[in-house]
Parts: sequence; structure tokens; C-alpha cells
Amino acid sequence: MVTIVTNVELKEGVDRKWDAVMGSRMTGARKQQGWVGGQLLRSEEKPRRRVIIGTWKTRADWELWHKDPRFAETRRQLDGLVTGPEEHWWHDVVLDVRKGGTRRAPAAPKGERGSKKRSR
Repeated sequence: MVTIVTNVELKEGVDRKWDAVMGSRMTGARKQQGWVGGQLLRSEEKPRRRVIIGTWKTRADWELWHKDPRFAETRRQLDGLVTGPEEHWWHDVVLDVRKGGTRRAPAAPKGERGSKKRSR
């Protein structure tokens, strides 16, 4: 399992619109192969800053989602609402603890791991 953490800063006054579009994207991601879960976070100190947490079975599953036309549509909507490029960092999930239980995640196969990456 892998988790991607994405940081983005929103333009002034677009918070509600951006959150709604991202909410729609995350709802759509739930139907995708390999989707495990996600969160959308807002910084208390910088309310225009958002952090997106997405957990997938493999990075290949995440990449496939990025080729989906529904993803592309939300990308077009979100691009004009941010101040610059997104920053993201990939992490291998070592331990997944939730209310329903705890499990150790198997190591991601070689080639599925990632590091810091900037993209839009």
C-alpha cells in the first residue's frame, strides 16, 4: 500500500468551490481500482492551504486514475483555483491503524515506490 501526500495553496476566495470539486474527485476515486481511502485537510494557520492524503494499493492504481476522463475534468476545474504547482510526496504504508482494526501493509513492489515530486 502507498500513500501520497499533496500540498496546494488556493487563490483568495475560492475555498468552497475548490473543496467541492476536490470532494467530487475523491468521491469518484472511491470507485477506482486500488483506492483505499483519503482525507482532505485545511491548515489552521494558513486556511488557504490544503493537504490531500490518498492511499492506494499501488502507485500504478493511482496513475491509472490520473488517466480517467473524470480525473481530467476535475483537474481542469481545479487548475485555475490554485496559486502554483502542487507538491507531493509518496510514502510506503508500514502500518494501517483504523477503528476496525490494525494491519501491517505488505511492502510495495520495486518500481511502485516514489519520492518527492512536483506536478499539476
